[in-house]
Amino acid sequence: MLLIFPSIEISHECCLEVVQGTPGSERVYSIDPVKMAILWRGENAKTLHVVDLDGLAEGKVVNKNIIRKLAQAVDIPVQVGGGLRSHDEIKSVLDLGVYRVIVGTAAIENPGLIESLIKEFGARKIAINIEVTDGKVVAQRGRQTTDVSPLHHALEMKKMGGSRIVYAELYGDGSFGPLPYDALKELAVKTSVRITAGSGVSTYKDLIRLQELEKFGVDSVIIDK
Repeated sequence: MLLIFPSIEISHECCLEVVQGTPGSERVYSIDPVKMAILWRGENAKTLHVVDLDGLAEGKVVNKNIIRKLAQAVDIPVQVGGGLRSHDEIKSVLDLGVYRVIVGTAAIENPGLIESLIKEFGARKIAINIEVTDGKVVAQRGRQTTDVSPLHHALEMKKMGGSRIVYAELYGDGSFGPLPYDALKELAVKTSVRITAGSGVSTYKDLIRLQELEKFGVDSVIIDK
């Protein structure tokens, strides 16, 4: 059974809806992030995915106070991404009581940081976010491009001790693409690490199809609002 991560995206201490990651689709909705976390827990969520959108834009975690309150408000694991570029930032977020952090840009720019983080905190505490456009790894939600293939990057992160990858595909404008079924399968089979589908699920049929990959190591999926 796939583990489903309901996603809570935070901006200026409020929940923000960004439809499929599409720029210009942002909409603040009234319930605050802590109440949203409690609501998801009431719906029997087993874990939560939190994105600090301000941190993603600024390159440093911005909404630490809200993240702390959110992690304290629920009795399930919380994973956090957005703006985690340095050892001190990552440690400070783990110290808030979250279960795991997701590191993307820093894994591209400073792979050695991932190795040192995993040695210090353990592989379960550090997930590697891999976002891809036109078959190449990108950073900062597509604003920074590379010539690196996702498989190469994933294998390099495995060498550093990584055991969890969050994988998503983006269009050139930064919006999320459809379910990257074949890419998810290839990563799972060729790396033997655990894979979380980070995008592409918009219907129940997508979930059913994704569940076919569970036997290969794709064991979880992030679902936004």
